[in-house]
Order: sequence, then C-alpha cells, then structure tokens
Amino acid sequence: MNQQVQSGTRQNQRVLSGMRPTGALHLGHYHGALKNWVRLQQDYDCFYFVADWHALTTHYQDREIIERNVYDMVIDWLAAGVDPEKATIFIQSRLPEHAELFTLLSMGTPLSWLERMPTYKDQMEKLKDRDLATYGFLGYPLLQAADILIYKAAYVPVGEDQAPHVEITREVARRFNHLYGREPGFEEKAKAAVKKMGSKKARLLNELRTKYLEHGETEALSRAQALLDELQNLSRGDRERLYGWLEGGGKKILVEPEALLTEASRMPGLDGQKMSKSYGNTISLREEPESIAKKIRTMPTDPARVKRTDPGNPEKCPVWSLHLVYSDEERKKWVQQGCTTAGIGCLECKQPVIEAIQAELAPMRERAQVYLDDPTLVRNIVADGCEKAKRLAEETMRDVREAMGLSYV
Repeated sequence: MNQQVQSGTRQNQRVLSGMRPTGALHLGHYHGALKNWVRLQQDYDCFYFVADWHALTTHYQDREIIERNVYDMVIDWLAAGVDPEKATIFIQSRLPEHAELFTLLSMGTPLSWLERMPTYKDQMEKLKDRDLATYGFLGYPLLQAADILIYKAAYVPVGEDQAPHVEITREVARRFNHLYGREPGFEEKAKAAVKKMGSKKARLLNELRTKYLEHGETEALSRAQALLDELQNLSRGDRERLYGWLEGGGKKILVEPEALLTEASRMPGLDGQKMSKSYGNTISLREEPESIAKKIRTMPTDPARVKRTDPGNPEKCPVWSLHLVYSDEERKKWVQQGCTTAGIGCLECKQPVIEAIQAELAPMRERAQVYLDDPTLVRNIVADGCEKAKRLAEETMRDVREAMGLSYV
C-alpha cells in the first residue's frame, strides 16, 4: 500500500515503527525514516518505540552502546519533530508483554519461515565480524512480528526491502487466528452477536456476508466491516468474532497489518556512498555548524578538477549527490553550468549545501537543547508512552492467553 493518503482519512488507524539504539542518528535516519514519522503522526495513531531488544540481536556484547544511546535517540526523535502529543513513544524492553507474545508465537511458527527471510542470509553475509549464529538473530523477525501484533497495528511504514518482514507478520497472525480463533461454540456466539445489532443492521450484515462468501464481492466485505466499526454496543470480543465470521473464518484475535510503503531514500554520505556509520561518512542530527562546514569543505570532488580552471562533471562528484537532495532546480542548473565550464570553484559549489544542511539542523539542535537541559522531560515522555503502550499490550495478551487456554488461575 502506498503511503500517499488523503490527510485526516485514517486518524484512527494505528501505525507502528521502531528504531534500534546503536549509535547517534544522522541525516540518513532523518531522510530515510524520521521525516516520514513526522508526516504520519498528523494522520495516524502512531506508536514509535526504541527497539533495544532488537539491538541485542546484532550487538549483544555491546551493553554500553545500547544503554548510552536509548534516551539520546529519543531526544533526536523529538528534535526531528516527533510530537509526544501526537505519537506514543516507548521503550521495547519496558514491556515484557512483547517477550511473552514472542515466546507464545514461537510455539507455532515454522522454522522454515524464519530461515527463508531474505534479510537473514544477507545480514549474516554483511556482518561477518560478529557471531550471529544465535537463536535471537534467527528469531528477530518473529520478535518484530510480536512488536506489531501486540498493538494490533493496521500499518507498518517500511521500504520495499523490509516488506517481507510485514508479510511474515501477516502469516504469523493468520496462522495464530486459524489455530486458536475457532473457539468452542464460535458460530453460535457469532450469530448471537449479530442479533445484538438490531434486526435492520443484522439483516444488512448477513446480506453483505453472503455477497462476499458466495460471490467474492470485496466491496461487500468492506461495507460489512465499516458497519461493525460504527457500532458502539458490541463488546470487543463480539466485534473480533464478527470480523472473522464475515470472512468465513474464526475469531480475529491478532490483526494482519499492511505495509505502508515509503519512497526509497538513499541519503548520500560525504563520500558519495549511502550515508552510514559503518562507512564513516555521516553528519549527525545535532552536529555543530563548524563541524558540518569543515566536513563538507573537505569532501572529495571530481578528480578531473585538479586546478580551479579545470572543467568537471557533476555526475562524478559526491557534492552533486547532496545538491540533488538540498537544491532547487535553479541551483542545480547553476551547479551544472558552473562545474562543466569551470565557472565556479568546488568551494563555491559546496557553500549552498553547507547552508542548506545547517538551516535544516538548526531547529533540531534548538529543540534538542530543551531536553538536554532537563533530562527528566524526555524520561517523563517515555514513561507516559510506556504506560499507554502497556495498557494496549496487556489487553492483547489477555485475548491471546484466553485463546490458547492459558487464562486459568
């Protein structure tokens, strides 16, 4: 599903996303994820979490790195424009319900589903300097699924390369609902729930269900689901039964999320490669103006421009990649003309990029300073977010335990 939706159309739909605290955030994180998070919080019920357990899947020996970066990363989120009044911010490890759901889901998830994940072998290949032959690393897509399913998130913002993680989450939810959704007396309970709707709405719901099950009319299913959404007199359990009953299945205990595909963002680093800590080519979100200017002024340029009077080719210059992100069409034409004719020097070419990046990051440093001056502010935001998230997580776990026969006392 493409993320471009009309403003305000999905205010009640929940979005979930997380980030691992493995180091200072940089412009790659901002353009690749945080800008999108800020946009989404305007139209969705957004839950953003610090994925500290996920960080342990690849950095399980680096306690200090994770511990140091958790609150620092949240400050970067707030500095980038994530609004705690519009989005719920919390820390994964503060909610043991995530681990409980992960454990329970692991009982029925085929091992082959995890081994076939394209990112599994890819990361094993890329991170050869670390011992990743661990259960935690193999199982992290299932932990990710638990993170999403425990909040019954409707959407997960991802790039195309991460879409398989959402798909396995859908498969896990589908399998769980199939295994545990057909509770004893399901049909009778569903029909009893329909009667609570009143005769007129009950008749309409039955007609729409028949159209979907017998004729495959997906529009009828959408109308039936919308009808259920409008009803205020149904309990949560009855509503979940009817969602499954409409499709001819069992009770929908876990919600299948959809991928909210985001545009691929390849924020260039100072050497022209993708910006990444591992390449040492980053500009951090709270970097000082003097440091930004120094880094960009010393960036490599087209090797053909040995002297000021030598013409160059912007396509062969890493600085041009930054102009593609920060410059308007008029500025880009100025660069093309000036570089190919030696009308401008490399330092002249770099100056607009320096100014654009400094202008982008100045308000972030200002917003961050409030939390750096008073660390209790960010800790209170996280505490409030954890409390809100915990209420939802506990609700889901009650449903899961009951479905699996674990609610006895």
